[in-house]
Amino acid sequence: MKDNARFDAEKSKTVRKVATASFFCNFIEWFDYATYSYFAVVIAHVFFPNDDPALALIQTFAVFALSFLLRPIGAIFWGNMGDKKGRKWSLTVSVFMMAGATFCIGLLPGYAALGICAPALLLLLRMIQGFSASGEYAGAATFLAEYAPTDKRGMYCSIVPASTAIGLLVGSAFATVMYTIMPEAAVNEWGWRIPFWLALPLGYITHYIRTHLEDSPVYAQMQERMKEMGEKVEHPIRTLFTKHLRVLLISFGACVLNAVGFYAVLTYLPNYLETTLNYPPSDASTITTIVLVVYIAFIFLSGRISDKVGRKKMLIGACVGFILFTVPAFMLLGTMNFWVILIVELFMCLLLTINDGTLASYLTETFPTDVRYSGFALSFNLANAIFGGSASFISFWLIDLTGNAIAPAWYMVAIAVVAFIAMCMTHDHSGKKLDDVK
Repeated sequence: MKDNARFDAEKSKTVRKVATASFFCNFIEWFDYATYSYFAVVIAHVFFPNDDPALALIQTFAVFALSFLLRPIGAIFWGNMGDKKGRKWSLTVSVFMMAGATFCIGLLPGYAALGICAPALLLLLRMIQGFSASGEYAGAATFLAEYAPTDKRGMYCSIVPASTAIGLLVGSAFATVMYTIMPEAAVNEWGWRIPFWLALPLGYITHYIRTHLEDSPVYAQMQERMKEMGEKVEHPIRTLFTKHLRVLLISFGACVLNAVGFYAVLTYLPNYLETTLNYPPSDASTITTIVLVVYIAFIFLSGRISDKVGRKKMLIGACVGFILFTVPAFMLLGTMNFWVILIVELFMCLLLTINDGTLASYLTETFPTDVRYSGFALSFNLANAIFGGSASFISFWLIDLTGNAIAPAWYMVAIAVVAFIAMCMTHDHSGKKLDDVK
């Protein structure tokens, strides 16, 4: 009995370490990644000087969108290596690459010094960021899911989107504090570079944490079984396409709402309020901070509920919510009333967390161990490459094309319909041991 109790205690301690590492490492990666969005207006001025501020902002978000083109390529690379060499290897290398690229953005001279080379180099570094980020989210969720208890997998996996949101929250708070304690001219001239410079020491901390963890027991057991049979994982991506193509396509469809919803609600709406509705930037930033705090609390609750009711019901519920309420929500944003806008964004945030708090555990349960990292990474990042990275750009473009401020809402409704159809076609493996997923 004592041996069993000691074993359970050690197991729980290990799971907590993995959860802490996944949380902290994903937070760092997405703090680096989100900084670009929160300083988009400044970056537009530094790298895309233009008489038309709206055009400069569109160009800035175009670079944001183009960087996502490398995410499917990165997903294939990191997923393939994560299934072949282990989750730990991919996660450790990917975060170093992200930290280096982010730090270099902070050092990059602007258009005034380098001319057209400045935005070209910015695009290159953003693409390196996109390539790196494609391995982090999927890898962190896979790593954590393979350690977590079966009946608490949803709750543990919700740590990954929560850490992403905390990265956004800290980025938003950092920007708010900088504009509060520093003259605006100083922030625009050099202050915006500070959060990019922080990437280097944070990347080193991340590396230290991950090097003190072993690969997941589920992955280790699979490797051991294959070794006994004289086999090894050689071509995970090929196996994914030849044996699990239908599941991959359904998972891609399930991810599109997350891709658009996450960037639309948490990063596009603050810019929408400022540029389209001419809402005061300080009030928009305050609302964003409040929404992110509530989002984090909702995420953990959503993950825990999904352990009780199942992933499929949760994800379908999120789709229905976005279909029914997105357009009315955008209409209410036009009231320009602080409390109305706050309530609307909190409601959209709730819908988003029903999806976000469930999706990571759903994807880890959808693919077998030998292609789990690859399947998760490719479906998630392909959806983000096509729909997520372009969400802000397409939203601004739709407004400019139609002259209708709520045009982005209809786009989100269409995306929610696609996700709804995909979720109706999927199987629910909630509560199933990951070894049993075939």
